[in-house]
Amino acid sequence: MLPGRGRNGRATWPARILGTRTAWTPVGDGEFFCPGCGGDRNYQRLTGHRRFTLLGVPVLPRGETGPVVECAACRRHFGTDVLDHPTTTRFSAMLRDAVHTVALAVLAAGGCCARTSLETAAATVRAAGFDDCTEEQLDALVEALAADTGRVLGEPCGAGLAIELHEALDPLAPHLAPAGRESILLQGARIALADGPYTPAEREVLATVGAALTICGDDVTRLLAAARTPS
Repeated sequence: MLPGRGRNGRATWPARILGTRTAWTPVGDGEFFCPGCGGDRNYQRLTGHRRFTLLGVPVLPRGETGPVVECAACRRHFGTDVLDHPTTTRFSAMLRDAVHTVALAVLAAGGCCARTSLETAAATVRAAGFDDCTEEQLDALVEALAADTGRVLGEPCGAGLAIELHEALDPLAPHLAPAGRESILLQGARIALADGPYTPAEREVLATVGAALTICGDDVTRLLAAARTPS
């Protein structure tokens, strides 16, 4: 085999002499969920400048590249869209707040806030992460919500309440598996059923919850019916 040629007879020396190198510059940092590590990690946001190299020495600029996100732990690079995924800590807070908002909306739609409904709602909210939530706190919040919005308890879901549900659920829905979205709806359904069959206002609130969670209407109907069947 001739010097400077590979087994197929092609020249290999230019590949060893010429190349490209990227010089990265940090332009920001923070915390993100690293898909490589599978957990919350610190990151640096980098932009790069590529150069042709001759014998390993940068000689000519070749343009910019990036930006990319570099994990401080595994050093892998990812596209900046990875930052759209919430950290584990942020995701837990979003889920907790979503369950709390749904519980309040269902209680407000129910009207009288029966003790059984308050007990079920408080247990649901505590399980979501508000460890010190009590029936009395929820009852007071529902009364305050009605006073603040001018709504009468037990009325259909108004525009203000629908907006609150969408604000809590819209950012969360893309990061939940179908089973997770259904679980939030079912939790609201069980609160509504704790004191008896669904009222029209409760059904309307739960339909709004389903829409915000991107659950189709037929599946919402199926899930609300399933919640009425003892497991």
